[in-house]
Parts: sequence; C-alpha cells; structure tokens
Amino acid sequence: MLTGKPFALEIVTPEGIAFEGMVEMVQVPGTLGPFQVLYGHAPIISELDIGITRFNDSEDNESIWATSSGFAQFFHNKMTLVVETAEDATTIDIQRALAAKRRAEALLAKKEEIDFHRAQISLLKALNRLKAAQLVGRYHG
Repeated sequence: MLTGKPFALEIVTPEGIAFEGMVEMVQVPGTLGPFQVLYGHAPIISELDIGITRFNDSEDNESIWATSSGFAQFFHNKMTLVVETAEDATTIDIQRALAAKRRAEALLAKKEEIDFHRAQISLLKALNRLKAAQLVGRYHG
C-alpha cells in the first residue's frame, strides 16, 4: 500500500485531457528507461517513448495506460504528460489494435517504397495497446 501524499496528474493528448486526477505514484516510459515519480520529486522534464504508463491512487488502485511518445513534466507536485495518444487499458479496442498490428506488419513485410519508420511506429503502438490490455487481463494473445 502506498503511504505517500497525493499529487495531481494530467494526461493531455491532441484530442484533449485523457485523464485528470490525484495519484500517489506515476511510472512512465522515459526514452532512457521507465522512471517513477512520487510526491516531492525534484522538478523534471523528460521525453517519453511508446510504452506503458502506470499510476496508483491513494487506495493503491492501479491504472494502466498505453501511451505514445511525448513529454512528461513534474513541477510543484503536479505531473503533466503531453503525449500523442493515451488509452486506458480497460477500454482498448482489442480488434482495432489487432487490425492495426496486421496492417503494419503487412506494410513492413512488403519492403517496398513505403514510409518504413511510420509503419514501425504503427506496429509499436498496436503492440503497446495489446500489452496494456494483456496487463489488465483483457487480452491473452
């Protein structure tokens, strides 16, 4: 059980605020590896990779989100994540993620004049969504 003090977390995407609430711990996928923030952490700005974002509320309920690249800022006990996409693992559309995975794999297999980097990013996002859904028991692939 977490015993720290709560602090504000806001997850922002181009579509708007994906999450806003009080948490006691946040773990994000930094480009140099995952890192955790608790109340009283030193101010930080960090680049984020595609990966799993986890946070716990004061009752130690864990939330798992599939997030994509962006930035994290922690300042005056407020964590702000500005990311390209953010999906709560409990609401991920598994069929949509599987279809995106298949499309990206097909593009990469062709090895033609495609935007290879874009196809790789699409594949990583789809795999990340499936991993998040698996972590909450919604996908067993």
